[in-house]
Amino acid sequence: MPNTENSKASRYVEIKNPQGLHLRPGEVFTRKASEFASTVSIISGDRRVDGKSLLDIATLGATQGTKLEIEAHGPDAEVAVKVLADILEMTMMVVCYKEISSPMS
Repeated sequence: MPNTENSKASRYVEIKNPQGLHLRPGEVFTRKASEFASTVSIISGDRRVDGKSLLDIATLGATQGTKLEIEAHGPDAEVAVKVLADILEMTMMVVCYKEISSPMS
């Protein structure tokens, strides 16, 4: 049986939102990242920040076209990376923000 506790996944993404990775999409990302058991990091060049910290993400100053790496370690690393990469690659964050912030039915 494979040990999923030490699973690692990563994916490179490019910020497509014209406003970049500012506070609102950062909030969407951190809310979703916090739902996963895995640790999540965002890497930009030689900088690595906690993907579950809005303040850390804001310090990246990632504008449209910035290339980032999302990395996760833990039991749900692969799913976390896929879901979080999809969020960062969205052109329009408004739809995602509404979906994430609305209460579940």
